[in-house]
Amino acid sequence: MSAEPANATADTNPEVDGHTYKRQKTAADAADPKLARRAKFEAVFEQIAKELLDYVRGEGMPDEAVSWFEKNLYHNTPGGKLNRGMSVVDTVEILKGRTLDEDEYVKAAILGWCVELLQAYFLVADDMMDQSVTRRGQPCWYRVPDVGNIAINDAFMLEAAIYHLLKKHFRSEKYYVDLLELFLETTFQTELGQLVDLITAPEDHVDLNKFSLEKHHLIVVYKTAFYSFYLPVALAMRVHGIDSKEAYDAALAILIPLGEYFQVQDDYLDCYGKPEHIGKIGTDILDNKCSWNVNTALRFATPEQRKVLDDNYGQKNSESEARVKAVFSEAPISIPERFEAYEKESYEKITGLIEAVDEEKSGLKKEVFTSFLGKVYKRSK
Repeated sequence: MSAEPANATADTNPEVDGHTYKRQKTAADAADPKLARRAKFEAVFEQIAKELLDYVRGEGMPDEAVSWFEKNLYHNTPGGKLNRGMSVVDTVEILKGRTLDEDEYVKAAILGWCVELLQAYFLVADDMMDQSVTRRGQPCWYRVPDVGNIAINDAFMLEAAIYHLLKKHFRSEKYYVDLLELFLETTFQTELGQLVDLITAPEDHVDLNKFSLEKHHLIVVYKTAFYSFYLPVALAMRVHGIDSKEAYDAALAILIPLGEYFQVQDDYLDCYGKPEHIGKIGTDILDNKCSWNVNTALRFATPEQRKVLDDNYGQKNSESEARVKAVFSEAPISIPERFEAYEKESYEKITGLIEAVDEEKSGLKKEVFTSFLGKVYKRSK
């Protein structure tokens, strides 16, 4: 893999400019299958970044604009866990039942990076809406010096890059329109989920009467499950040539509950996970998040517990946060016990749905879904 991104210069090289992701390259990486898998996937990002920057340059844009877009791409796209993007490659490989050849791998990886670009687009905008400070251990893009509100346009450019890449690499494929529809529909679904979240739980106005487990379900399905779980698998299914509506319905019926379970886990770990495990200090209580924890607490709280929640949830101080955490663990709210029961019920439900998949009729493989479930079941981070 190239040590530098395409056409990097000393002052724009994303590995040295001080605020973008840094890929460690050691001999040990090649020996570790997980790191080698990630490095292979990242190598395709270098290819698409070059394609995108060459296009901008070819349109006659000034060097300053090319450099800006390069920093935008590298700061926001490749620095996360990359689970969504690599899931596209993994799913294509499972469906084919063999190792992908070079051309197959690159095509699957490009689609994976399109999912990561979609994630980057969402996160740049989300960080501005939430006025977040850091993301992935570095300043949020809008907080990088000289960026500010230009980040709004930068988010649009990350989204537009998806469709440039789809046209360049998939225009001649019979499933091209299916790919376009998947990205467009999933984007709209995610934005609907974001809207419900924003109007239900504004950080500066706490009203727990707006919260409910039903609304939480709606937010997590639309804001997270469609693009994080269904989209990568549906893209892989299209590449593999699966056309049956029943197959996509079956995948959706498994992946949406799986995505919801993942987000409930995330909510639970924000309060009960160890910071050294989850990589952050949880702030959902301080930030008035419409999380599973508080919605479950509201459903089962006594009048006295409800008053504690009304008086303290979403307040920006550690004393109020501690009061809320104490109530979460008290009976009859008992969040840890209720989460344990929820996790067991979810696992059994999802496992049952996977077992019901007719591999021969649908063209699906149960392994696609068991691999997802294996990654998230009883995770601690």
